[in-house]
Formats: sequence, C-alpha cells, structure tokens
Amino acid sequence: MRHVLTSPLMARSPYRMCMSLDAPRTERVKRLARPTASAVCDDGSLIELVYDRIDRTTALAVFRDGAWSLEASVDLGRNDRCCPFSPNNNLIKNEVVLLPSRPEEYGSHDELLAEISCFIHRYLDVSPLFEKVATYYVLLTWVYDAFNELPYLRLRGDFGSGKTRALLTIGSLCYKAFFASGASTVSPLFHILDAFRGTLIIDEADFRFSDEKAEIVKILNNGNVKGLPVLRTMQTQQREFNPRAFQVFGPKIIAARGSFEDRALESRFFTEEMGQRRLRDGIPINLPDTYKEEALTLRNKLLLYRFRTRHKAKANPTLVDPNLEPRLNQILVPLLSVIDSEATREELRAVASGYQQALVAERASTPEADVLEVVRDLVDDCDGTSIATGIIAARFVERHGANYDRPITPRWIGNLLRRRLRLVTFKSHGVYVLPLSERPKLEILWEKYGTTNDAGTPTSDLVRPGRQGDVGTSSFDA
Repeated sequence: MRHVLTSPLMARSPYRMCMSLDAPRTERVKRLARPTASAVCDDGSLIELVYDRIDRTTALAVFRDGAWSLEASVDLGRNDRCCPFSPNNNLIKNEVVLLPSRPEEYGSHDELLAEISCFIHRYLDVSPLFEKVATYYVLLTWVYDAFNELPYLRLRGDFGSGKTRALLTIGSLCYKAFFASGASTVSPLFHILDAFRGTLIIDEADFRFSDEKAEIVKILNNGNVKGLPVLRTMQTQQREFNPRAFQVFGPKIIAARGSFEDRALESRFFTEEMGQRRLRDGIPINLPDTYKEEALTLRNKLLLYRFRTRHKAKANPTLVDPNLEPRLNQILVPLLSVIDSEATREELRAVASGYQQALVAERASTPEADVLEVVRDLVDDCDGTSIATGIIAARFVERHGANYDRPITPRWIGNLLRRRLRLVTFKSHGVYVLPLSERPKLEILWEKYGTTNDAGTPTSDLVRPGRQGDVGTSSFDA
C-alpha cells in the first residue's frame, strides 16, 4: 500500500488537476486541488506533505487504518481535493521549511527518544536537563495540534555562545520547522505559519525597531494558544479591503541576546542560558556532511510517530501542579503530557517552581507589593469596614517613602489600587476608601506579590528581595 503517483504536470504546476483534461472546463475548475501541508480528516486519517530532495518531488503521506501510503492527491469530498505543494516552491526546494521524505520505522518509543537525545547531544552542548526538555519538545512539536496551549523554547546568550547551533540542531528535528532571522520582515512569517502550520525557528530575535518588535510579539503572544489568530487587512484584486485571519498557533524556538519587555510573553518560555560553560569535548565546531541526512532520517521516523500517536495525544489534567500558578501549569502540562519519565517530570516541575519563586521575587520589589504590604497590616488592625486611601498613603510614606523620589499622595495610592491591582475603591464622607469586602481579592494578591510567608508575616518585614533576573526565564543549568 506504499506508492507514489507523480507526473511532469504535477511537478510543474502549483495546482494539480484531479480529473481528465477532456472534462468540461467548468467541471475541471470545481475539482482543482488545493496545495496542502497537513490535514486531520473527519474519518481519522492523517495527511502530511513530504519532499524527496534527491528526486525533487513532493507527495502526500496518508495514514489510514493503521497503514500509510504516498499519494498524489486526496479526495476529501464535496468537490474538495488536496494535493502537495509544488517541489519548486522556494520554501521547500531551498530547505527553508524542513519536511520528511517518507515515514520510516522507529522501533519502540524509548528507542526513538534515545535517537533524538543522541543527535542533540552529539552536536549541541547544553545542560543535561535542557537536553531532556529539548528531546521531549521535539516530540511535542509533532503532535502539537492535539493541544490547546504550548510552551516555547528560548536560547539566550551573547554572540558565540552556541545559540544558532542549538536552533539548527533542535529545529532540524521539529515538525515542519522553518527558519527565519531577526532581519526577516514579519509579513512572510504570517503567511508561512498559516500555510504550513509548523514550528517557527527565529535566530537573533532582538528587534531594533518598535514596529518590528510589536509584530513579532503579536505572533508570539497569540501563537501559544489555539484559536487566537492574528487579523491583518488584505486587498483583493478589485482593491477591496478583506481582513484575513492568520493562524499562528504552533511551537516556536527562538535565540536572543536579551529578553522581551512584555512580561506576559516572557512567561511563555523555557529558557536555556548559553555560553556559561566551556564547550564540551567532542562537539564538532563545523557540522559534518552527514548532519542533514541524520536529521532527515529522524524526521522520517517522527512522521511515523505522529501517524501512530496523534489521535492519542492530549493534555493530562492530573499533571496540574496546585502549587504553581495557572500560567505555569498552562505551558507545563502539554510538555509533561508527552514525557513518560516521572523523574524528568519532577525535574521540570522543580524548574517551574524555581521560576515561580523568581517571579514572586520580582513582583515583591514593585510599588504594588509595597502598597499591598501596608494594606495587609492595616487590614489586620482595622475595626471598621474600610480603610481610607489617605491612611494607606501615610503608612506607605512612613515605611517606604525614602525609597521613592516622587510624592506619595492618596491619589497615587488610589491609582495603584484601582488600575494596577484592580481593587474597588469608593468615596465615603468626602474621602476615597478601600472596603474590607475586597479581602478575598487581597488574599490572592498578597500571595501573588510575595507579601506573606507561611507564618502569615509580611515578606517585606523579613527580607525585601531585589530584582531577581527576568520574568519567564528558567535556568536549566545543573
């Protein structure tokens, strides 16, 4: 059941005619096939684009009823047929998008994991835990569309620290990986992501201009949750404006020297700090000629892995850690769901826990944390039903005024409470007050900003931590 149907016509044309050329033209137009990179069909069959770079041909690998075949087109019903992209497509023939060539047997799940791990270890020097994370992340990319949320990987370090090598090594194994540099314009990224639905690999993701940064942040912010396309205005041939939704959901791996200013985006990354150790002996300075063939063989095996496991892959809700914040669990659970080693799961949970502590430490050095600390003391001593913002401001000046070079006024305190902490205040007898009915919100905020410890003592009365690194980074150093 394994065969390839090709013809000179199919190799030349971006669209494949799927019926006789003797048929009436109106009927042929209805049956024009649309180029397809992948599809999950209603009957459970899976379709994937493959490319043979030796013969320079493309085909569709189709998985039905436990067996696979290579086909020139697939009839999806209702005058809908799909076909492969042309092998002359610039993205494919120039290997901007990396595709498998055909499914290959991989043996057991453990054998496949070992091959991926050995490949990464052979060409890349990273911490042992990140090597494990990267191995499982490769697996996750091949079934990512079975999940609703995804984490990202990031390699961070100065030039010469091995970031680009890490992208090439890990990215060459990922599902329909396509590579871009920070010098690329953003528009092609929208189109490629929407057409191929693969893994975005970005090198030098430090953007100089704010508009470029804003565009890439849209892709990264919207791209880790399914169902949040980016809307962009397109123009038809008749010069009519026609907004279009670009699907940007998918795995992403980036290399950068610094961090993003957007803290929400920072929380989506598992980050490896590069260049913090001497290069391990045995790592080739230049990639050998065999590197591409090894990566292709693994992609072929991973294609069969996708065929066999895609319909079984799903987020395991029992892996949610109640000690972690919802955002951390959101990005952690999909990765944990493809990890079968409980020891590795615990290591990754420890990384996430360390990140959460760093996140709390950073929040604890903000004005919001200082005002929450003051409010907590006042709430504990309050006999009434509300606390005036003027009283909060006075206590704030007494305790933290020396740390600020601006006037601490009731109005400024009220703005912090309302706009930054989303607490309700109202005017009573001519002054603004914070009602004690907000206590349920306050208790969540006290924990979030690290203003309490297990004994219930304000953290700031013990140690006021400084800024502890960048939000969203997780050190994978052993």
